Amino acid sequence: MELLQKLETLGESAEFDLCNDSSAAGTRTRHDLARWITSAALPGGGQIRVLKTLLTNICEKSCHYCGIRARGNVPRSSFKPEELARAFDRMQRAGLVEGIFLSSGVCATADRTMDRMIACVELIRTRYEFPGYVHLKLLPGASEAHIERAVQLAQRVSVNLEAPNPERLAAIAPHKDYFEELTSPMKIAKRLIDASGGRLAPSGQTTQFVVGAAGEPDQEILATTARLYDEMDLRRAYYSPFRPVPGTPLDGQDPTPLWREHRLYQADWLLRFYNFAFDDLIFDHEGNLPRKADPKMLYAQAHPEIFPIEVNRAGRQDLLRVPGMGPRSVGRLLQWRRQGKLRELSDLRKAGAVADRAAPYVLLDGRRPPHQLPLWTTWPA
Repeated sequence: MELLQKLETLGESAEFDLCNDSSAAGTRTRHDLARWITSAALPGGGQIRVLKTLLTNICEKSCHYCGIRARGNVPRSSFKPEELARAFDRMQRAGLVEGIFLSSGVCATADRTMDRMIACVELIRTRYEFPGYVHLKLLPGASEAHIERAVQLAQRVSVNLEAPNPERLAAIAPHKDYFEELTSPMKIAKRLIDASGGRLAPSGQTTQFVVGAAGEPDQEILATTARLYDEMDLRRAYYSPFRPVPGTPLDGQDPTPLWREHRLYQADWLLRFYNFAFDDLIFDHEGNLPRKADPKMLYAQAHPEIFPIEVNRAGRQDLLRVPGMGPRSVGRLLQWRRQGKLRELSDLRKAGAVADRAAPYVLLDGRRPPHQLPLWTTWPA
């Protein structure tokens, strides 16, 4: 099979392996070798153009949601390590890409497939002398030796948990062991990275959930995510909304709405950047994040004993809890108030805050600014 045909088949198969907040389809450039280039989020902010592909879409696993599951009716293809390394080098030298995101189906065994993935990255690093961004997927059940070599070679590694706990995983991937095959490699990677002082895999590790495939509520997903941030030094989680694939056991199940993905990312940002704890998040009676308001607004409305907050005296963490304020706007306000009191909503706007959203929850020099209440004032059903 020609190179472009392989990139087409294996890039298509890699579509649901996320390296950005949502499906990368909207950022792809569809022409020649650039067809499966997508953007990936860098740890410190910004984007980088990466080739995202599988080494092979032949897979011995039979995950119920997956289009390349064993016995699935899809075109199969594989790269030889040197073939993919050479193709990536051509694309990188042509200025089309700045990195690579390499995943794979599990062909024969995880160790044999990891051998080939690592061989590919070793060629990229040594023969082609590429020093830049590599994100390498750790396959379920990868050995400690493979994990050690992966963190030596890659800026970032990841394991797809797919579900928040063993019971939910069993519903969608009954042939995977949640602890031995998925969380164990994450723990090994963390130990190796910590022992190196952050020199190995300096961008850390990530994971991904298939949202809604197993009927799990948001509460379960975010409880697991919060624990991973605390215990595993996870850099970030990705949330892939379930989409039924024809011919799979979950064909016919309703797709997960995109607004649910959006709410999960909003809650995730509160955990990562706003010093929120899992217990600060508010869920509906089914354990999901409500659709009608973002998680930060719900928190503010549920805690009238905290608000309004005096902008001229409150600390950084308190200000970050105000709807409409983020790390940048809070940083500016903390700096500006050293030079004089903040008295007008226009001061919030100049700092980059969404002033109208913040207005009901702040005091400016002891006074409530003029504001309108939100369209609803009680929790949605």
